[in-house]
Amino acid sequence: MKNGSHRATMGDEPTVEAFMRHLQVCVEEARTIPDKQEREHRLLQLESALQEAIIYKNRIEELQRHGIDPIRLVEAEPTLGQPPAPKKVEALMSGHNHCKFCKSVLEPDLPFCPACGAEQ
Repeated sequence: MKNGSHRATMGDEPTVEAFMRHLQVCVEEARTIPDKQEREHRLLQLESALQEAIIYKNRIEELQRHGIDPIRLVEAEPTLGQPPAPKKVEALMSGHNHCKFCKSVLEPDLPFCPACGAEQ
């Protein structure tokens, strides 16, 4: 690193632990919110986020202990039959374009699929 500069690499991506530290700082800041109702609402949001982060971190560690790559993407098995009926949102959006790769509903203003990232 030259002159104190730091260039981010893939290994420097934020971690779950960094996110949890961020949430803990936000909790401390939220405790200073003057309005009681707003303070309690924000604290509930942050505590819920912290709980989910802990659950996620523990689940990832458990999968790794069992030799399972928790981030590996898998292809759907062709023998599974028809996909389930569309969700209400998808039903309301029927008639819209679908991704040619993953068949997700495309947002009209995006040049890529929000589900798989493929350019359209």
